[in-house]
Amino acid sequence: MNSTQPDDKLIIYQLLPRLFGNANPRNKYYGSIEENGTGKFNDISDKALQEFQAMGVTHVWYTGVIEHATMTDYSAYGIKADDPDVVKGRAGSPYAVKDYYDVDPDLAVDVTKRMAEYEALIQRTHAHGMKVIMDFVPNHVARTYNSDAKPAGVRDFGADDDKTKAFDPKNDFYYTPGQGFVVPKGYNPGGDEFWSPLKDGFFDEKPAKATGNDKFVSNPSFNDWFETAKLNYGVDYLNGRKTYFDPVPPLWNKMYDILSFWAAKGIDGFRCDMVEMVPVDFWGWVISKLKTDHPELIFIGEAYVIEKYNSYINDGKFDYLYDKVGLYDAIRKLTYGQWDGTTWDINQVWNHDTKGIDNRMLRFMENHDEQRVASKYFGGDPWRGVPGMIITATLNAGPVMIYNGQETGEPGGGFEGFSNDDGRTTIFDYWGVPEHQKWLNNGQFDGGQLSDSQKKLREFYSKLLNTCGQNEAIRIGKFWELMLACQQQQGFDERMYIYVRYTERQRILVVTNFNSDDRKLQVLFPADLQEVLGLSGNVEFTDLLGGAKFSTTDIAQGVSVELPAFGGLLLQF
Repeated sequence: MNSTQPDDKLIIYQLLPRLFGNANPRNKYYGSIEENGTGKFNDISDKALQEFQAMGVTHVWYTGVIEHATMTDYSAYGIKADDPDVVKGRAGSPYAVKDYYDVDPDLAVDVTKRMAEYEALIQRTHAHGMKVIMDFVPNHVARTYNSDAKPAGVRDFGADDDKTKAFDPKNDFYYTPGQGFVVPKGYNPGGDEFWSPLKDGFFDEKPAKATGNDKFVSNPSFNDWFETAKLNYGVDYLNGRKTYFDPVPPLWNKMYDILSFWAAKGIDGFRCDMVEMVPVDFWGWVISKLKTDHPELIFIGEAYVIEKYNSYINDGKFDYLYDKVGLYDAIRKLTYGQWDGTTWDINQVWNHDTKGIDNRMLRFMENHDEQRVASKYFGGDPWRGVPGMIITATLNAGPVMIYNGQETGEPGGGFEGFSNDDGRTTIFDYWGVPEHQKWLNNGQFDGGQLSDSQKKLREFYSKLLNTCGQNEAIRIGKFWELMLACQQQQGFDERMYIYVRYTERQRILVVTNFNSDDRKLQVLFPADLQEVLGLSGNVEFTDLLGGAKFSTTDIAQGVSVELPAFGGLLLQF
């Protein structure tokens, strides 16, 4: 049993503008922006935002907004062309940032007014009562980093570095003195059809900078983040990870200035990339400093090491952290059905992995890094995600997130270019999201091309997310697991998960079934829970998702409920 902080529940919708508004169905392998198209800031219209709001969304995470390295040439607009030998995909990775003070020209209708178009999107989002989250990528930048939009007086990363030293706390980068960068052998940027005078297997960088995934060599492999350069926060990785934080390294202040720049434009929160690759001391310093002027800012950390969670919350001052290694992995095993997973793995998460910080964990079943629920590598059917999504959304008061296309059953199939057929929607290539495009319906955002099953799926997500936002038992309630109470009951097995969320004024029984057959189960309430909730005699239950009703004449004997295969109930009583 654990309690939560009295805050409204964040309901986050993640989208890549490049993908979201793209109605082009061509999807040519390694296609150019002209061939495959791209979404724009302006595509995220008032109608689209109204639909988010109707779904219960409180925050929109616009992913891949900051200008990053690309194979598309914008030199006519004063943007230096990138060398394709250090770019992944025709569009390029949103996590190889090229200019922290600018936005991706791909996303603008008028490239010369790209920042104004993004600012207008921020204002539109706020006008519809939602807040804006954007990426902050602190660990690495594109090897071609070159800010042409930086404010007066700002120095680019590395401009003042002593490149004769592998490490210096005053440097922004790490170096391999005397060695030039070597492009991974065999890399064919952009595929066979793509030609550029810069596509020659060579990138002029001497001395070579260390690579983003902590490779301190001049010749990273194809599987490394070779398109990025690691930033230096004052940690000497090659000499026992000695730290030099006093005085504060120059990079810290540069990053503070960047975050302040975006906060001043009305950004409400930052999803911070790979936070464990950056020292926790920096996070505690920069977040505290920013919240002095912007106390309402939220910071979400992409974290994967359970043992470090408390440090990044207590010392690093993060508001929320990813719960990928805990709840996501537990639910994935149950949804996939071919791994040795049980619902006791979910108990392990809240009762051990995130104990005491459960309400600080961001939960999801999809994001841009993970495979689609509907893909053959995960659920194979979007409806198999129902029980997992119910738990993801209602287990605690922490944020819940869905990813654009999840609610229409996008499987992420096909070879897209740099991205293979891996069950993910590419973040590297120009691409359309086919099942989402049916809802997009050429910019009408009315679901006009969705099948009946897809319409019902989207209704499920909308009902679930609205239920989370509108019911205080889910938003701020306490939690009581019923697994032990029910484990001896006929119909129960370890692919079912059962709990109660409650406040003094409301209580909701959550029953989920990860089995591929229907189940009938007698749910028992322990005597101490009956006392806490003041339960006795006749009790009626109503499903907030579908309206089904159940009742018992004696709650001491429990209540009999019926669940469909891969289904779940949110029973208010």
